[in-house]
Amino acid sequence: MRAGGFANANASIASGTASAGMEPSGGFGSSNIVSEARRYLGGNPTSRGSLWCARFMNLVLQRTGYKGTGSDMAASFAHYGQRVSGPEVGAIAVMGRRGGGHVGIITGIDASGNPIMISGNNGNRVREAPISRGRIYAYVMPTG
Repeated sequence: MRAGGFANANASIASGTASAGMEPSGGFGSSNIVSEARRYLGGNPTSRGSLWCARFMNLVLQRTGYKGTGSDMAASFAHYGQRVSGPEVGAIAVMGRRGGGHVGIITGIDASGNPIMISGNNGNRVREAPISRGRIYAYVMPTG
């Protein structure tokens, strides 16, 4: 089950966001990334018991035809793909946290303007939840 009933809200928010001029950089590939990530909600598709958000991100990218960073470090995604100025559906968001970082995929924007993100190792499972926009220091769109 999806946390907080975001499933239906995301569909309308995400499509509304994407139509606001985000299609050229995001396009069809970004929706594939979001769809692939959603397949794992509630689980852990990696072989790791801890520190696996970057491994999950790389898995999703690989399964959608992109080359990932090859690193288990969330911060590796800050220098990946093409930098974008703010949250876009399908963009990878990189954030800092005590003792490391965190990475996930933007799926929409909530009513308060915070990005909604799917990420691995959020409560030791893949979750979709809003993230305070102030925590995110880089947004990148996957390329090649």
